[in-house]
Amino acid sequence: MRVIIKQESVDNIKAIYEINRLGFGQDNEAKLVDLLRNSNAFVPELSLVAFVDDQLVGHILFSKITIVDDHQNEFENLGLAPMAVKPDYQKQGIGGLLIKNGLEKARELNYKSVIVLGHEHYYPRFGFAPASRWNIKAPFDVPSEVFMAIELVTDGLKGISGTVKYPKEFEGV
Repeated sequence: MRVIIKQESVDNIKAIYEINRLGFGQDNEAKLVDLLRNSNAFVPELSLVAFVDDQLVGHILFSKITIVDDHQNEFENLGLAPMAVKPDYQKQGIGGLLIKNGLEKARELNYKSVIVLGHEHYYPRFGFAPASRWNIKAPFDVPSEVFMAIELVTDGLKGISGTVKYPKEFEGV
């Protein structure tokens, strides 16, 4: 199976919506992608799609978030959300390819770290660790092992701690 990962294009928008709807079994994440695409948090180079045999089968989005410390200082960061793969193509490594390609592209764009709320046994294989390691907290109550961060460069989170602030578009879903 040959998987091609590339930046989304306008032609992919309907298929991306459908992949997120199918992948999550609801419309919330698909709507979130559309909302983020039309916001200041959107980074076009970090909305990636996966193709197998010219069929769009996966999507991942990294968008701008901030970490706010106790003194109200804000540090720009990236959040990985959402990622979806068509059900028929899951458990074949496509999600992993999307994550690896996205993290590499984020490094190329000079981002220092990424936050994710995700499966505690899946994301660590890509280098994510509990964000609590850096004293970074979620803005809502979740177990620490599912709220994770990764440094894209050495000391990417050095001197940064606080609470993640998601774009307002996250509140709409």
